[in-house]
Formats: sequence, C-alpha cells, structure tokens
Amino acid sequence: MAMQLGDIASLVEGRLNGRPEISCTGANPPGEATSTEITMLDDPSRLESLKDSRATAVVTRSAVDLSAVGLGDVPQLIVADPHQAFAKIVATFRPPIDTTVPTEGIDSTAVIHETAKVHPTATIGMGVTIGARTRVMPGVAIAPFTAVGEDCVLHANVTLYEYTSIADRVIIHAGTVIGCHGFGYRQQSGRHLPTAQLGYVSIEADVEIGASVTIDRGTYGATRIGEGTKIDNQVMIGHNCRIGKHNLLCSQVGIAGSCTTGDYVILAGQVGLKDHIELGDGTIVGAQAGVMDNCAGNEVYLGSPATPQRDQMQIMAVQRKLPEMRREIKQLRRELTRLTELNGPAESASVESQATSKGKRAA
Repeated sequence: MAMQLGDIASLVEGRLNGRPEISCTGANPPGEATSTEITMLDDPSRLESLKDSRATAVVTRSAVDLSAVGLGDVPQLIVADPHQAFAKIVATFRPPIDTTVPTEGIDSTAVIHETAKVHPTATIGMGVTIGARTRVMPGVAIAPFTAVGEDCVLHANVTLYEYTSIADRVIIHAGTVIGCHGFGYRQQSGRHLPTAQLGYVSIEADVEIGASVTIDRGTYGATRIGEGTKIDNQVMIGHNCRIGKHNLLCSQVGIAGSCTTGDYVILAGQVGLKDHIELGDGTIVGAQAGVMDNCAGNEVYLGSPATPQRDQMQIMAVQRKLPEMRREIKQLRRELTRLTELNGPAESASVESQATSKGKRAA
C-alpha cells in the first residue's frame, strides 16, 4: 500500500511543508523508518532521535529546523497533536484487527508450506504465513497477518498476536504470549485511557524463548528481539524494547518499555530495568539488580541501584563492617557519658572529638 504525502496531510488535517506527490509506503518510529516511510517528532527537544533516520517525511507539532540532523530537505507534516495524527497514519498502513472470535482451525487465506506440521487444535488466522518444516503444537493461537519462518517450533498454547514477525529457526516454549498490548495509559478526566497500541513484535533468526514469557508490541513500530538471543522462562519485555543479538536473559527478568540492549548482554535472574535504559555491548548485570541508569558496555553491574562491580564491592565491604562500627559507637557513647559525669562539659567535649576521629578511622 502506498499513499502520497498530500493525501496523508488531508487524512490528518495537517499542513504539509514539502512536495505532496511524494509517496509513502508506511509509518514507523525514527530508528525504524525506511526511505519510503513517514515518522514522528513529538517534541523538538528530542531532535537527536532523527539523527540517523531515513524517513521520507516527519510529523511535527510545529516547523522544525531539521538541518542539524541532516534532514533539511525532508518534508514536514505539521499537526496539532502529533501522537494522534501519527496513530491515525499507522492505523491506515497497518489496520488494527477487530477483536472477534476467530474461525476454528486454519483460515482459508492462511499460507502454510506443505512440509509444515500444524496440530488440529491450533488456530491459524487470516493472512498468516508459515514456512517450511515449522511445527505448530496443540492449542497454539496465531492471529491474523503473522509471519512464521522456516524450521520454527511453537510449543503448546503459544499465542502470537496480529502482525507478529518470526524469522527462521525460532523456538518458543509453552504458554508464551508474543505481541500483547503494552502497558501504556494517559489520564483524562480522572480515568486511565489506553495509548496507541499499533505496533508489533519482530523476532529475528535463531532466537529461543522459554515458557510463560511475555513480550509486548511496540506503540507504533516493533519491539525487536535480536538474532541468536536466548530468553529464559517467565521473562517480561515491555513495549518498544530493542534487545540486541546473542543476549542471555535469565528467569524472571523484567524490562520496562523502550529499553535497548547491545549485543552479548547478560541479565541474571530477577534483574529489573526501568524504562528507557540503554545497556552497551557485553554488559553483565548480576542477579536481582535494579538498573536505574544507562550502563556502559563490557562491564559487570551489581546491586540496586546497579553500580559497577568494583563500586558495589566497596559498598558491600563497608556494609559488612556496620555491626562492628555500631558496637564501637555505643561503647564510645558510654565512655563519653561516664567522663561527662566525672569531669564536666569541657573534658567531655575533648573526648567527643576523639571519639568522632576514631569513628571516622573505623569507617
């Protein structure tokens, strides 16, 4: 499907600065938009997000100088509410699927390779494609317009929401849910209303996903899992996340929305990442750590909030001394009290100064 910028401007009732005959084939966030897709800049202060974008046009709230990021000639579609307009554009190119009960079995429009094996109890929606030698186990539900590659295995009761993209040789274990709506709401008149949930999940080749994992779809574009990544049981990955290649995510890891990990990252059991965190290549985060800030690559992080291993070891060494320091302080206070009673305030002040110096040396 393709639309001209002039038609898109009419669709969202916006003002176009640029050539209306330019053709667009889709809409995606800045980092994912191709040279024939439109993207969005919701806040001029986030201009850097467009730095490496190849987008053919940008939806903005007001005219912005894009020359600083090398997009000076890119058309701008100016609207009152960029999010509302962009959601409408995305929905035009990737229409939401109605929440209706699917037909039993395999939809007549699904394309399944003759060497693929699909259990009779699986439900395959319209427009689904399944590649050669892929195996679909009992109770699997694949929503419309999902693409599953070759040599994949979908174990029992796996659920793939609409538009999910699965590359070759992907293994997904029982009970996992891919592409459910992200946890995003805005408050209006005292009520929590859902924000746009128009994206999808893209899983690259040779990924293995454990049992009962949940991966949310992107807001407008993809939540992406990089090639060769291995995900343990009961991991949660929020909307808009971009997980790098060959990551190891251990059991009960929780990653909030819009986080990015580099390649060969390791997150041990029960690690938690706040939203919009970036982890560099080769980052290792120890068990139960809470990551609150970006982490440089090729370093080990421990604790909550997570800090580099060397810093955390120093903190732990001091913590181990706390009981001994507490006993010394109590002893010094008793001595101070005794001397105060014997010698009066002047002498006690001298003793207190000595006690303070001793406490500092102990720390």
